[in-house]
Parts: sequence; structure tokens; C-alpha cells
Amino acid sequence: MSFGKMNGFADIVITKRIKDSEGFSTTADEILASVRVYREGRHGSERWANLAAFSEATDLFRFRCIPGLTVTTDHILVCEDGRFEITSVEDVKGRGMYTEVLAKKVVATSG
Repeated sequence: MSFGKMNGFADIVITKRIKDSEGFSTTADEILASVRVYREGRHGSERWANLAAFSEATDLFRFRCIPGLTVTTDHILVCEDGRFEITSVEDVKGRGMYTEVLAKKVVATSG
């Protein structure tokens, strides 16, 4: 993976519940890191056919590992196309250089 293929940007975010002085709770996003990402949408390639167990995943993201930050399924990826809930996190080839994330696009329901 090279920086040439990592042509998108995304924020790794965690959602926290914050109480105000009157005791009401609201949710707020805390940006943990901003990274360059390679993003691949779901399509009929051999790679996606092998990932049939993750049928709910809509996108695959790859980015360089961030020292001191462990990405988990509790985090959310935010990019220009919207928010993505992380469903799976994997260290590419176990070398600690790149992280591969399968994520599901968050779609707001109307009504």
C-alpha cells in the first residue's frame, strides 16, 4: 500500500455521553485521529466474495497504524461520504504497519 492509493481522508471518532450542569445528557464526538485512507466500496470482486461472513459491511478501509491508538469496533470512521460503524478490525499480515477495517455506512432513518 502506498500513499498514492491512500487518497481519501477520515477521522477516527468515539462518541461520548456528556452531562451538562443541569443533568441532561447529550452525545458528542471526540476525534481521536485524522488519517489518510484507502477506501474500497462493496462490489462483486473475489475479495468481497471471500468476505461473505461480513455481509453487513459496505466498505473496506485501509490506513497506517497509529502509535498509541488501538482501533476497535467502538469507534466510528467519519469521511466526506458520511459515518461508518466499524464491524471488524484487522492488522494486515500481522506486521503492525497497516490496519484494515470493514465498516457499515450509517444511514439515518426518517420518520
